[in-house]
Amino acid sequence: MKKITVLLLLCFSLPTVGEGLPDLGDISQTVLTPLQERQIGQQSMLQIRAGKQFLDDPEINDYLNQLGYKLVENSAEPSLGFEFFALDDPSINAFAMPGGFIGVNSGLLLTAQSESELAAVLSHEIAHVTQHHLARIIAGQQNNGLATMAALAVAILASRTNPQAAEAAIVSLQAHTIQKQLDFTRTHEQEADRIGLDILQKSNFNIHAMPEFLARLQLATRLLEGPTPTYLRTHPITSDRIADIENRVSKQPYRLIPDSLDFQLARTKLIAAHKTVPDAITYFSDALDTQKHGNPIAQRYGLVISLLRSGNIKRASLELPILRKLVKNNPMIETLAGKVRLAENNPTEALAFYRTAVQNFPQHRALIYDYAELLLQNDQAETVLDLLIDQLVRHPSDTRLYELQAKAYALLGKILEQHHALAYSYAWQGNLYAALEQLEMAKQAGGNFYQLSAIESDLRELRELLGTQGKP
Repeated sequence: MKKITVLLLLCFSLPTVGEGLPDLGDISQTVLTPLQERQIGQQSMLQIRAGKQFLDDPEINDYLNQLGYKLVENSAEPSLGFEFFALDDPSINAFAMPGGFIGVNSGLLLTAQSESELAAVLSHEIAHVTQHHLARIIAGQQNNGLATMAALAVAILASRTNPQAAEAAIVSLQAHTIQKQLDFTRTHEQEADRIGLDILQKSNFNIHAMPEFLARLQLATRLLEGPTPTYLRTHPITSDRIADIENRVSKQPYRLIPDSLDFQLARTKLIAAHKTVPDAITYFSDALDTQKHGNPIAQRYGLVISLLRSGNIKRASLELPILRKLVKNNPMIETLAGKVRLAENNPTEALAFYRTAVQNFPQHRALIYDYAELLLQNDQAETVLDLLIDQLVRHPSDTRLYELQAKAYALLGKILEQHHALAYSYAWQGNLYAALEQLEMAKQAGGNFYQLSAIESDLRELRELLGTQGKP
């Protein structure tokens, strides 16, 4: 399969833009086609993935996608290929990009007091996508090509996290005049609220969580010194708007929907990562001792994570059986159990554990990563290649999977395949010059007619693209 060609067609083969913007309610005549929206979003994602704030944690991102798709199923476009991802950013924010790409800051994940609150924010962002709000803002720049619009999309993202960075990005586009268009209008927000509430209710979450979350942010703004939370700046909110949401939900009974364990574990993982190791151990130990607040399963999970980070393998090994006794058949807990097995430095037992765990949770990427690394350490490269086949089909933009594939090929002495896999990894990271270099090295390694033909085709695509984009 010509994966680089497909990538380039998705992200960089940009047709011209039509004219005219419809009314908000008319989504059938949007100036950008669904394919064009996807192209803008995909090209923007290449830059986001290459950024320092992209949170490359498969468990947190997979959790967001599981929750997100539960909501998407009840949206106006359930077949749209959404992608949810996290950023390591303490500000309370979430944002939608054209084509179904939705980002969530770690600060928002930690601020949400329930899974329904997080689902409320995601539902709101899903509505922005299905109503094509951001696409219309971008498409309003009718004299620009889609490549410029993709850069504008990244500038909009920057405006939601760092206004100074946004200003630099906009200046580089020579587009000072669009600054006022970066934020959603009140009409956009009201429409996203209305549709988001409908999605939230159909997905069996507590719809009262939406006004509760917004009201708490607004109260925090008044009580605390400092700038307004990012979410309130980029999603303009007024007392009238909160009142409107409250009026809509007041007609429905209050339903306390329990949080999923994965929501608790994802938040706990972030809490552990954002604290120093000693502070994290103290925090989770105290929570377990007092038993005053929180989920004891999640707290013990956080404690084992923190003990591993501290190098206290003995205590982590003692705490782990207690955790696994509390809950069975959870992939995040099994992934942590695997890490403890690896730290105990018993390869035979670790291989046996991972063999069973991957059979039980064949789509949990964090397990796949660790198992593949362990197999490579034990010279089982062929098994790694077999393991990655299905994963690459399901996650074609996962750069770590390509890196693991490249390591396996290197162990087998398959140099052409090694460099070809690395080319895919660099291409999905947006580093096209490094991808080109890897393809050249693959070509020099030599191969059969079909392999070299595929390399030549990918080289031609990259050279044409880089020729149109100029030198770095």
